[in-house]
Amino acid sequence: MKYFFDRLKEERKRLGLNQDEFAALGGVKKGAQFNYENGSRTPDSDYLVAVAAAGVDVLYLLTGEHALSALPPDEHELLTGYRKLDIRAKARVLGVVEGSIEPTAAPASRSVERNTQMVFHGKVGQQIHGDVTAPQTINVGRKKKSPS
Repeated sequence: MKYFFDRLKEERKRLGLNQDEFAALGGVKKGAQFNYENGSRTPDSDYLVAVAAAGVDVLYLLTGEHALSALPPDEHELLTGYRKLDIRAKARVLGVVEGSIEPTAAPASRSVERNTQMVFHGKVGQQIHGDVTAPQTINVGRKKKSPS
């Protein structure tokens, strides 16, 4: 279980600020910020109002629950539904999301050189060696046309 001071430090790091910078946002000195983050003191409401104006989720600091009101309605609905899903359904949703996102960089080549050997006995009409990277159609069992 995370405590207030753990969440405060987490929010400061999320914003990418050091203790001096974060203390300045809250209108306190670095020593006070240090005491808030080690749990020896708790901040007053003026401090919380000041850091909230800088983008800190004060509801999260106080309760450990993120404020959903900061989300647009469609994202709120999506997140609420996602939290109700079991682990398998969450995995499917994440798969859909990841499959829908355009890659930002070219993926690294996945081809791996394998030491394989193919041995055929009898007539072979088609053979594929290596990874198939495009849609392929293989017709099996079609009778040959007789010469006219």
